[in-house]
Amino acid sequence: MTAKRPWNLPERLVTPEAVYLNRRSLLAGTAAAAAVSILPAAGPARAAADPSAGLYPAPLDKRFADAGRVVTPEAINTTYNNFYEFGTSKDIAAAAEALSIRPWTIAVDGMVETPRTIGIDDLLKSVTLEERIYRHRCVEAWSMVVPWTGFPLRALVEQAKPLASAKYLRFETFMDPEMAPGQKPSLFGGGLPWPYVEGLTMAEATNELAFVVTGAYGKPVAKSMGAPVRIHLPWKYGFKSIKSIVRISFTDQRPLSFWEQLQASEYGFWANVNPEVAHPRWSQASERVLGGEERVPTVIFNGYGEWVADLYKGLESERLWA
Repeated sequence: MTAKRPWNLPERLVTPEAVYLNRRSLLAGTAAAAAVSILPAAGPARAAADPSAGLYPAPLDKRFADAGRVVTPEAINTTYNNFYEFGTSKDIAAAAEALSIRPWTIAVDGMVETPRTIGIDDLLKSVTLEERIYRHRCVEAWSMVVPWTGFPLRALVEQAKPLASAKYLRFETFMDPEMAPGQKPSLFGGGLPWPYVEGLTMAEATNELAFVVTGAYGKPVAKSMGAPVRIHLPWKYGFKSIKSIVRISFTDQRPLSFWEQLQASEYGFWANVNPEVAHPRWSQASERVLGGEERVPTVIFNGYGEWVADLYKGLESERLWA
């Protein structure tokens, strides 16, 4: 008999639909947000086929074959995304086509035996890809289910051979204002701390759930979803799952992330999902499931507590929830 998962709750309505909640209100008071939102969503024509396309689809990891809900339609997932480099609305899919994903290299540096820079296609040759169906819970109180393809982040950590003194991983996305107009300082008046940065502890990075994503829906991951390589951390709010990574640094200093730099009172380092801890401007008790209009109860650690709860024992004095 399959064990009952923490997310197997009655799919009933629990709260009325509230005013649409998202972080755009944090940016709305700046001229920057207005400027980016009116940028033309034009990009170059879709590039030639991704050279890694033949690697997909990958075998399904049966441990992560059931997320407790149906998979969100691909058409929704690829067109409803936060990717502030390309605009402050969710409708960034066309603009994100400007993202050039070849050549693409990832620097692995800091407290490692041998720093290196590796191309995305060489990285793909060095790992075994698999598919995992994971929940995704945004801090804005909406959610989806995605069939990601990639490999455990732990495998990349092992390749890097970090020194014993390394305690954290710092992830950094690309910086190219010509390609991604949202990064232009003239639009934001220097107000946003580009490039996008996120971080994890070594224990979080080597947890079985932490996943390096290179594909979704049985093909290379879409540009709007963070091509060609991103992270997915299903027990944390979505802003922790950094897109389009170009650098991974091992360090003994806790990284200061993008949203933490921008508004530390609302977005912290840990950002674990907890329905009982409200965002300063809205409740986190329920979530809107994309593909429908119903709201369902949010579950602590997004339903993955059996995998990750032990990571935070002894850290009760920390602000573990966004």
